[in-house]
Amino acid sequence: MLCSEIIQVIEAAYPGDAALGFDNVGLLVGRADKETDKVYLAVDATDAVIDHAIASGAGMLVTHHPLIFSPVKRITGDDFVGRRIMELVRNDISCYAMHTNYDVLRMGRLAGQILELENAQVLDVTMEKDGEPEGIGRVGSLKKEMSLEECCVYVKHKLNLGTLKVFGDMERKVSRLAVSPGSGKSAVDPAVAAGADVLVTGDIGHHEGLDAVARGLSVIDAGHYGTEYIFLDDMKQFFGSRLPGIGTVVEPVIHPFQVI
Repeated sequence: MLCSEIIQVIEAAYPGDAALGFDNVGLLVGRADKETDKVYLAVDATDAVIDHAIASGAGMLVTHHPLIFSPVKRITGDDFVGRRIMELVRNDISCYAMHTNYDVLRMGRLAGQILELENAQVLDVTMEKDGEPEGIGRVGSLKKEMSLEECCVYVKHKLNLGTLKVFGDMERKVSRLAVSPGSGKSAVDPAVAAGADVLVTGDIGHHEGLDAVARGLSVIDAGHYGTEYIFLDDMKQFFGSRLPGIGTVVEPVIHPFQVI
């Protein structure tokens, strides 16, 4: 199958115009007319991921985060992005990114389902699709009220995580939860406005955490990767149902840092 045909199937579900204005999605490196019977799925197009894609014999690499985000003025071996682009071209692998278009149309809903939120609504509306709001994150009710500490254990279990960073009183009762996978600094305001007791997200800094707690919002920082690696299994299922003739290889789940 041509990469262009695979892209048509992806974009029928996750069109590029659903992405946020700052983003860079779509085919970023390689040929649309590349013939392939195998796709490699990963969150990031790292050196290791590209090596794995090459070893797997995949002709297309589909990632969540874009390999090329900022403008590239030159492509040389002196720059890590340039090296990755050169390696992909050298091995004739087309690299495709589905970032905030996937976030808007799927990631928030998927995270809400994993956390079993009831009466879930879009946290930060960015568009309408078929007359229904779509956007970043979800907010809804937990099945039962619990302490923030119990909520941390719950989130760790549901997202299969080893560690979390928490801002807030661990004995405080929480029942309304907002989730915004990825970098969630911009999710604090919508979570407060939605009346959430706790926000599950990633990349929360010292000041953002303290300020959120001062506004009545506890924050569970489950990590950028920790809240977005759910993309991998979901897209594997997507390819399995929409493109059963295409082999799918998934990058193993490896968290990018360790807490010692």
